[in-house]
Amino acid sequence: MIIRFLPKPTSILCFLTTNRSLTHLRPNLLYKKGRYSSSFGIRLNVRSVSGSAGSSSAPSNVLSVRTAGGVLIGKEDEHGGVIVEMDTEPVDPVVFVSLLKASMLQWKQQGKKGVWIKLPIELVNLIEPAVQEGFYYHHAEPNHLMLVHWIPETINTLPANASHRVGIGAFVMNENREVLVVQEKSGKFQGTGIWKFPTGVVDEGEDICDAAVREVKEETGIDAKFVEVLAFRQSHKSFFEKSDLFFMCMLQPLSFNIQKQEREIEAAQWMAFEDYAAQPFVQKHDLLKNMVKICRAKRDGEYTGFSPVPTITTFLNKRSNLYLNAKDLKS
Repeated sequence: MIIRFLPKPTSILCFLTTNRSLTHLRPNLLYKKGRYSSSFGIRLNVRSVSGSAGSSSAPSNVLSVRTAGGVLIGKEDEHGGVIVEMDTEPVDPVVFVSLLKASMLQWKQQGKKGVWIKLPIELVNLIEPAVQEGFYYHHAEPNHLMLVHWIPETINTLPANASHRVGIGAFVMNENREVLVVQEKSGKFQGTGIWKFPTGVVDEGEDICDAAVREVKEETGIDAKFVEVLAFRQSHKSFFEKSDLFFMCMLQPLSFNIQKQEREIEAAQWMAFEDYAAQPFVQKHDLLKNMVKICRAKRDGEYTGFSPVPTITTFLNKRSNLYLNAKDLKS
């Protein structure tokens, strides 16, 4: 149904159409006592409607938001909350606030707890109105911001944003008992002359074992096979006040001709393990000294780390890796 203003403000012309996408309403047409009424169970498109009764061309400047029964459409989560995923098409903040207030009232009556709004970057104009309604930032990604609100007057039990960054270090030793080391062009090690193991950050959705293989390849051009996680370290207040998990991994080289990455790596080489361990910087820091002890014990066959065993998650039925001491488990 299309509704248009006639020249006389108190008159409204209505006519039917079989095209459901043409359900267009002007925001102030339905405005009454601070609220907008929209009870469509399909997508509600709010457009700038022409004031001419004779015009039949389709209006422009679409403002759309998914609603049902006058409230925002959301899906229930597993913990008694609601998740609203906004589309990228522009939305008038006044319309959004009206729908949000009506939605919050309904969700409160239904006993909902946490309300999550996934706001795409195209709708940055809705951040301030949402915050004024009690929402706060939970986390941000390159293309969206997640806002959240706790409805009950009880302790907020919503999970915090991701708390850790995950990194890897790669212990790669060839048959001559030489280790693969690099000097970095930037960061804390820039210009220090310190040789270090290849390191890097695990990408989103990437397994630790795959990240180790990738970082070695990217920094040195060496193909390698993942063997074990030898140890890991947890630290706090590290990257933007987040905690940090660092996994020391052992890899077996499959190639030996080094081709260093020009963008980040100043130099790369195979170095005698004991020469690496004897560096003053390594000897000065307990963490590195302990890593040397572990790597030396592994080299001499006196240490067993954790190797990945493919598993399926309990509830999501997704592939994952369980890292365990396979050697001792077999015995």
